[in-house]
Amino acid sequence: MLLIQNIRLSRILRNTWQIDLIMVASCTAAYFVREYLIAHHFSIPSIIPTVLGTAIAFFIGFNNNQAYDRWWEARKIWGALVNDSRSFARALINYVDEDNESIKRMVCRHIAFLYALKANLRGTVDEIYTKYLSEADLKEIGKHNNTHNAILNIQSRDLQKLSKANAIDGFRFIEINEMLTRFSDSMGMSERIKNTIFPTTYSYLTKVFIWLFVVTFTLVISQDAGPAAIFLGWLIGFVFVSTQINGMSLVNPFENNSAGVPLNQITRTIEINLLQMLEEDEIPEPVKPINNEYVL
Repeated sequence: MLLIQNIRLSRILRNTWQIDLIMVASCTAAYFVREYLIAHHFSIPSIIPTVLGTAIAFFIGFNNNQAYDRWWEARKIWGALVNDSRSFARALINYVDEDNESIKRMVCRHIAFLYALKANLRGTVDEIYTKYLSEADLKEIGKHNNTHNAILNIQSRDLQKLSKANAIDGFRFIEINEMLTRFSDSMGMSERIKNTIFPTTYSYLTKVFIWLFVVTFTLVISQDAGPAAIFLGWLIGFVFVSTQINGMSLVNPFENNSAGVPLNQITRTIEINLLQMLEEDEIPEPVKPINNEYVL
């Protein structure tokens, strides 16, 4: 997630330089085609790039709105996980009677749940969660494909044991169990966003329309601007391309890049909060921004 208000031009160019070179080549080719093949036969009507520009505006607007909705929903889900995690630990610590070992085990297991979920959403191999699980937990989880869901199942079983041992009353049992349900809901919503592909036709057609617009705009403007049409065609195309790339960078909010939801930071924040509530001595450092620009 970006932290700065103003984005450096160098960052934008790093993301678009390859497309910029292709656009310059396309505009150059369009200029020479018009100059040596088309100019002596007919003129290109300006209505063509006008219509294409209108269509592109609609497509880019739709794409960017839908991409931001996905990103914002993901951010709200993980914001809810922060709140529910703190409430979960607070409830266990203060409502469970004289069973400190079970409390610590369940709170640490919840940290493992968050790290396992984060690794799954980012498609990475992250074994951090293993240090918060016992050997018995690891052995049982190894039988499941969905690690984080298996962790929640163990949590529910331990909560039931606390209830049967009268270490927690019925009302508190229901309250904590509802938190586990919310964890499951957040997990499912996160997986839905990750596994739902953004409509390919929209992004594909947007790219096609942008290239058609750049070429036709260069053809039309070269009738009056001459060689400067190459630069003007690139400039207008750069505006559309950079806007489209900016929106598409939010389509997959759990990707490990500067535009994604900062899962590393959020997970580490929850980890620190919960370990401090357990009064542990070894507390990890918060995640620091990269180049003071963004956090992952």
